[in-house]
Amino acid sequence: MRRALVLAVALDMAGSAAAFADSDVPGADWMPEDQVIQKLEAAGYTNVTGLQADDGHWEGKGVRNGVITEFEVNPHTGELLKEEVDRD
Repeated sequence: MRRALVLAVALDMAGSAAAFADSDVPGADWMPEDQVIQKLEAAGYTNVTGLQADDGHWEGKGVRNGVITEFEVNPHTGELLKEEVDRD
């Protein structure tokens, strides 16, 4: 019984690790990077850099209204989910 419980916990942890790792890889159904950049430019961004998959969304930096801004983008629609002034 104990061996079965240990095995079940180990398999659950392995599955969680695999799911976590996949959240940093663009999904097959994600909008391609070039289309995301086009959407960002249409929203007023310039100099988009560092666009990468992270925790199930696109994220990166760009200049908007003369301010360096960090953003998160919906990977399916290109909609801005979050943006804030870059404090670095």
